[in-house]
Amino acid sequence: MSARRNSLLRSTSGAVAPTVALSLFGLIAAGGIAFDYARMASLDSELQTAADQAALAAATQLDGKSNARTRATNAVNNLIQNDARFANDKCGAAIKVGGTVPTGCDSSGALTFYQDKAKTTLATTDQDANFVEVKVNSRTAYFALTPIVRTFSSGALSAKAFAGVGSAICKVPPVMICNPSEPDTNADENLAFNVSRGVGLKLITGNADAAGNFGWLEATFKNGANGLAAALGYDTIQTDCQAMDGITTKTGMSTSVLDSLNTRFDVYANGSICPSQYGGTCSPSTNTRKDLTCSSDNGSTCKNGFDVSDNPYRPTTAAVMTGGYPDIMGYPRDLCHAVPQGSQTCGIVGSGTWDRDAYFKVNYGWDAATWPGATSLGATPSRYDVYNWEVAHPSVVVGGVAKGIGVAQPAGSKYAFGSPANGVAGITPSSAGVDRRRISVAVLNCHALKLHGKTSGIDPVKWLDVFLVEPSIDRKIGGTKWTEKKEVYVEVIADTGSGLNGASNPQVIERSVPYLIE
Repeated sequence: MSARRNSLLRSTSGAVAPTVALSLFGLIAAGGIAFDYARMASLDSELQTAADQAALAAATQLDGKSNARTRATNAVNNLIQNDARFANDKCGAAIKVGGTVPTGCDSSGALTFYQDKAKTTLATTDQDANFVEVKVNSRTAYFALTPIVRTFSSGALSAKAFAGVGSAICKVPPVMICNPSEPDTNADENLAFNVSRGVGLKLITGNADAAGNFGWLEATFKNGANGLAAALGYDTIQTDCQAMDGITTKTGMSTSVLDSLNTRFDVYANGSICPSQYGGTCSPSTNTRKDLTCSSDNGSTCKNGFDVSDNPYRPTTAAVMTGGYPDIMGYPRDLCHAVPQGSQTCGIVGSGTWDRDAYFKVNYGWDAATWPGATSLGATPSRYDVYNWEVAHPSVVVGGVAKGIGVAQPAGSKYAFGSPANGVAGITPSSAGVDRRRISVAVLNCHALKLHGKTSGIDPVKWLDVFLVEPSIDRKIGGTKWTEKKEVYVEVIADTGSGLNGASNPQVIERSVPYLIE
């Protein structure tokens, strides 16, 4: 018996048991801390996710229209609900932004609207609310397994998110113009360009930062002149959408690709300037009214290219004509731009006054007293107004003779055609479709941007819809020039709308996507 007792006293079996028993307290405490920390981290993730989703929901409503901020607030409070599964503070499951909460719970969450991404200027109207910051009400996770239960907590946890809307404009040719009103000394990248509908703009390619320069945007399609020509001329624009801010200009001023714009007038240089390798078509408008003629054997189709008429419209003074009318007329320039280059009395921006009387006299035989009533256009229609009237009335009878874009006009030994005559079917402009003589351009302050070559991350002042008035060709008599091929003459229609928001230009598609900034 004594030997057995002595053996037990000398035995080392189970010697670590007391140590293990004592260490279990620490291990269980560490496990409790890990559990509670995971709970706190999960609650933080829940709150941040809720803030992110709320900010994105709010941003979708910032369209610049009436009640945008109210709609954004309603979207946050009513459109979505995120629950806090890891909060145990008796403040309910829902993660809220302000609103009514149980007694003792936080309700400091709020929406803050800003005009700019840098958050330096608060939005004061629905129109200038471009960005939104959402802060959710704070929540608390009380520790469950930490040794002193519910005495410790995570403290008040909250989250906030900042979001805006990124917009892209699609189905537009990659074209930009330098703000025609920008002075040489301008340093303001956001200098506005405001000009009335119907005013003519004389745009010129080849001078990278000059006011009124007509240039190109980077388009993800095909490289080189043929790729650009396809982007400018194809019926269906086969390029990526252009960001409405943060655009990229294209290196080089390819004047030769202006021929692809001319296809919209049924003018095909050297037989065709529509790149065939990419599978697109360069159709004209059904209204191709222009100041050019061609030879024809049948009075309905051209057998060669277009050229200036034998007796063209070439005024020498900025005044309406009273006699000596040309044999044909396209839509003329503003009077101050219609004279020889050295005599032009306005710069890039015209006056909106053009020789309407001469136009209707030559093309319809109506005098100044007759055409306003005969067309119901009033006394001062824009060229785009007349263009659309002629689309709707391709043939009218005047004195027993048919007149209009649907009727070929003899001009000496040649003919003028106001509708396609080169075997390529035209596309009829309509309120629900494509208008081949209406394009959208980005307006940039090129001096302020110090624009030369390829430049990225540029925010346009605006996107502007313009009417292509005439084909880009050289017009001269002897050594006196009226126009040059590098010029693009357009008439202002309006700021660019989109088919998405019901504006007047369904050929332009606007895509807007909310995105998180922080």
